[in-house]
Amino acid sequence: MQVLVVGATGGSGRAAVAELVARGHTVTALSRHGSTLAGPGVRGVDGDATDAATVDAVVAGQDAVVVTLGISESPVRVRLRGPARTPADVRSRGTRTVVDAMRRHGVDRLVVQTSYGVGATRPLLPPATRLVFALLLAPQIADTERQARVVHSSGLDWVEVQPVNLVDTDLPGPAFASVTGEQRGMTVSRTQVARFLVDAVEDDAYVGAGVALSHLTPARATRPRRRRYTPEGFSSTVSR
Repeated sequence: MQVLVVGATGGSGRAAVAELVARGHTVTALSRHGSTLAGPGVRGVDGDATDAATVDAVVAGQDAVVVTLGISESPVRVRLRGPARTPADVRSRGTRTVVDAMRRHGVDRLVVQTSYGVGATRPLLPPATRLVFALLLAPQIADTERQARVVHSSGLDWVEVQPVNLVDTDLPGPAFASVTGEQRGMTVSRTQVARFLVDAVEDDAYVGAGVALSHLTPARATRPRRRRYTPEGFSSTVSR
């Protein structure tokens, strides 16, 4: 498949690019420094995800789009002074720009990484994390909420991926995936998330769903089960 990754040089974006290439997909990597990712199977494009002309050009000809937009600067600095290099609304505005281009070019599969604690999972946050969201991350979470609404109203074959706290350590096994917001801990690795992002590109099982991702520790490991989405809602369970 031809797959575009938007926000490709962040931690999650890089992991998604690597996983896509490992599975034999051809990747276009868009970010401000996307050309640094150019290599076998990857076309790196320098550009702004909020610029309509840039996004339109890279969406054309794709089979799917993965969005991993975010602000890589210190959250304390962003909270006190705003981001220095990235638009504060990059998640929602960039995603809206991508959705508009996908509609124009007839690209249907959209996989977007947001955050656990957005939308239906907000009341499920542990108290300490809820406090961090309120005091430190409020503006970024508000934009992520707007981003999720753009995804849900897109009319595309979308999947919203909500990881808990991301870590760079490569944790073993697949992420625990839940459409009900259940989590098995408040960490998950970027490589685990990347594997799920690519699963969502390749598989229809989660289309139209928000999926919480967390790390399933060996002590609690069982074969993860998930429900297949149909127009009538979530029905029969499937295992992977």
